[in-house]
Amino acid sequence: MIKLERKTKETNITLSLNIYGSGKGRIDTKIGFFNHMLESFCKHSLMDIDLVCDGDVFVDFHHSVEDCGIVLGNAIKEGIFPVKNIERFGNGSVVMDEACVECDIDISNRAFLLFDMSNASNGFFGKIGEFDVELVEEFFRAVVMNAGLSTHLVLKRGKNLHHIVEASFKAFALSLRRAISINERVEIPSTKGSL
Repeated sequence: MIKLERKTKETNITLSLNIYGSGKGRIDTKIGFFNHMLESFCKHSLMDIDLVCDGDVFVDFHHSVEDCGIVLGNAIKEGIFPVKNIERFGNGSVVMDEACVECDIDISNRAFLLFDMSNASNGFFGKIGEFDVELVEEFFRAVVMNAGLSTHLVLKRGKNLHHIVEASFKAFALSLRRAISINERVEIPSTKGSL
């Protein structure tokens, strides 16, 4: 079990993470839609996450969403590095009604995010309830950069923002679950001998 805390003038976050869990989540960010997305991430990554964020949501949700991503990314990195006996690469597509999002991950220790939602037929901007859609990219960038993951998250098609965002969280979870799958035959998954 990995336990991390992050305390700034904007947020106070505590997180416990079991990388190889059963998909249980206890999420309290004070942001309803974001809680829902992180619960979906837990369920489909099979990670157990206990996350509490007390942030300045009276300003907006940006600091809380980004800082949760930073803490989650740091915890994921601590849980998987040094890389050994895992698949390393993972991919998956998730369909939610008219929306389909594809995610490809390389646990490379070279952080990179390609976030392409340009196929959203009605545009990828606006709000889901009170949640600013632009924060989705901020969250994934924070996770990926702090976890050392090379990640491509691409909308194949869709128009309902709720479906697109939820499919993104689920596709990321599924791909990460596959990338960290244990494979004893893969001692170090790199010709370099380390990642």
